Amino acid sequence: MPEIKEILQTMDYGPAPEDESHVRAWLKSHAAGFGHFIDGAFTAPGAMFEVRNPARDEVLAHVSQGAKVDINKAVAAARRAFPGWAATPGHQRARALYALARLIQKRERFLSVLESLDNGKPIRESRDIDIPLAARHFYHHAGWAELVAGEFPDHAPLGVCGQIIPWNFPLLILAWKIAPALAAGNTVVLKPAEFTPLTALAFAEICREAGLPNGVVNIVTGDGATGAALVRNEGVDKIAFTGSTEVGRAIREATAGSGKKLTLELGGKSPFIVFEDADLDGAVEGVVDAVWLNGGQVCCASSRLLVQASVADGFFAKLKRRMAALRVGDPLDKSIDMGAIVAPVQLQRIRDLVAKGLSEGASLHQSCAVPLGGCFYPPTLLTDVEPAATVAQVEIFGPVAVAMTFRTPDEAVALANNTRYGLAASIWTENIDLALDMAAKVRAGVVWVNATNLFDAGAGFGGFRESGFGREGGREGLVEYLKTPSTPRPAEATPRAPLSCAPAEAGVPGIDRTAKLYIGGKQARPDSGYSFAVHDSHGAPLGQAGLGNRKDIRNAVEAAAKATGWSGASAHNRAQVLYYVAENLAAREEEFVRRLGSLSAQKEVAASIARLFYYAAWADKYDGRVHATRTRHVTLAMYEPWGVMGIVCPDEAPLLALVSLLAPALATGNRVILVPSAVNPLAATDFYQVLDTSDVPAAVVNIVTGEPDTLAKTLAEHHEVAALWYVGSAAGGAAVEKASASNLKATWIGGDRDWLSLEGHGPEYLRRATQVKTIWVPYGE
Repeated sequence: MPEIKEILQTMDYGPAPEDESHVRAWLKSHAAGFGHFIDGAFTAPGAMFEVRNPARDEVLAHVSQGAKVDINKAVAAARRAFPGWAATPGHQRARALYALARLIQKRERFLSVLESLDNGKPIRESRDIDIPLAARHFYHHAGWAELVAGEFPDHAPLGVCGQIIPWNFPLLILAWKIAPALAAGNTVVLKPAEFTPLTALAFAEICREAGLPNGVVNIVTGDGATGAALVRNEGVDKIAFTGSTEVGRAIREATAGSGKKLTLELGGKSPFIVFEDADLDGAVEGVVDAVWLNGGQVCCASSRLLVQASVADGFFAKLKRRMAALRVGDPLDKSIDMGAIVAPVQLQRIRDLVAKGLSEGASLHQSCAVPLGGCFYPPTLLTDVEPAATVAQVEIFGPVAVAMTFRTPDEAVALANNTRYGLAASIWTENIDLALDMAAKVRAGVVWVNATNLFDAGAGFGGFRESGFGREGGREGLVEYLKTPSTPRPAEATPRAPLSCAPAEAGVPGIDRTAKLYIGGKQARPDSGYSFAVHDSHGAPLGQAGLGNRKDIRNAVEAAAKATGWSGASAHNRAQVLYYVAENLAAREEEFVRRLGSLSAQKEVAASIARLFYYAAWADKYDGRVHATRTRHVTLAMYEPWGVMGIVCPDEAPLLALVSLLAPALATGNRVILVPSAVNPLAATDFYQVLDTSDVPAAVVNIVTGEPDTLAKTLAEHHEVAALWYVGSAAGGAAVEKASASNLKATWIGGDRDWLSLEGHGPEYLRRATQVKTIWVPYGE
């Protein structure tokens, strides 16, 4: 046995195995296999598959493979339970969630050991991070169950929520999906990952122990086919998915036109930015947490190391020394730092991508031995990586960091945003001004300053761009499980004759004037060279409007993408411009009344002016929050504009609907490509004359007239368009949602509404015009 002085010199650890006897006994009691948990009881085991321990390559249990019939039974049970659960007073729902939290806490050790056996993650992580945070989610949302009726008085639960979770944080992600759903009054059908279903099945037993009403929570195990059956089930009102971008894209396409609400938390390739003034030793420990937590199997892992060139050599030397001290081994040994990769297929993917990186010129650094047998892979650093290299662009989902250098902050921003993802970022500097400036410029849903991988139930988590949309956690996560009556479902539109470009039998008396498109602050002829006839409600000719096409949309998007000054303008300035637009519209009120030519025209124009005042008032008041998270941080929830938005307007109320949709987008800092009513587009083309005289910067609003559904599809397919609102037919809405899967843009699909009523405006429009960026800033000791 070594002496103490020798141990202090080597800092070697002896083995510290965790007792697994209680979990083994529980698994033995289910030796016949696990069924599904439906309507408060476990079904008899059916066709089964093996669940294996990736560290020891042993079978842990046999679990039922869910089929479409099992999903149907689970959804039916959730549907039966929904009216009663939704009507349960918030206080009673809070008591149920509190009971779940307490029971998870009482079984923390059991659940931690089970998670580590099933997933392969170190017991220190499951014991100190995963299970306590799962309990925290149920505690936090017990509070929301108590408060939801008062805080969201015009909202209601959605109904049956289908939830599909991954294998990297099985119980934790279960908690951050089930807890808000139950707090809001919904019922749930959850499908855990096929690699790691055991803690979900243990949670089902906890639900029964807590006395949760039958059917409120249902758990169906199985592979991707089981998840697909859940996505396609017509009885499901919402799908919440965490997993790969590729599967998220398939889910977006599968749910297109179904009316299902959708939350997608997808992949990432997050930057870890180290400036020359950073605490380099602290940053090295940050890399350990950012890249090698859970074996790098973390969607927000900051695996792209961007290090300022002046300190790069010293930083990488420190990092390599730290890597040599990491220990890889049995997940139930409390002395190890990294456990096993979840499955052989994932291990092979990691090996293949590292080999690809080496073939593209990267240099490999691995200095930590791994055990023989099991799914182990050593902590890995790839240097000399080019920004366009495969390993710099593709999510590896393993313990692999890829390193690049930069010289200036602007170069760091360019490298950080050189990805199709936008889930998270970690910024290391002692200069708070630089840190917050970078936090604003990096396109990511979560930004950590001098920290990484911080999570809390009180703070929203989710991504930008192809990392998905929607949030989990906090106030912004809860609202994803609620609905408002303000946006009716699209209905089948009354058939409208195609837009005619043929010569009309009778033209407009006087000198002909064809309204042009409005792109980049200038009137523009349509690329097609065609125009279509516009008639009044009695069929009399009013004039001509340009027939926009794909190239016109492209030109408008290019112009809007360059008009970044509007998004960076102060909220006060945006408010002043909106007030000015309202003032100039009021000055031309009678002209617009005559243009509209309807019985309600006077009301419509007056309401349009009022809407502009309403959103001008909100422009400098729709602000973020400081969340009360458990860690000692200022956790900021910042509302940010999408950037470039598409808005497709209905035929009804051509001026008021246009203003009601455009004004909240402008108030929050977006630049817009607007497709107006095809029946009366001249109200929009007259309106751009108001914009011209109201200090609206060029290209902030672009107007393309033409066939709305054709132009909507083009907007949906354009990768530079970050969000798209469509008010129109069910078929048109379905086409937009399906096309939006190309870059996973956020969509808001609705039918026409009473634009003169409260349906036509409100905070919901502002929420839909923004995305939340969560910034964690340390303070105090």
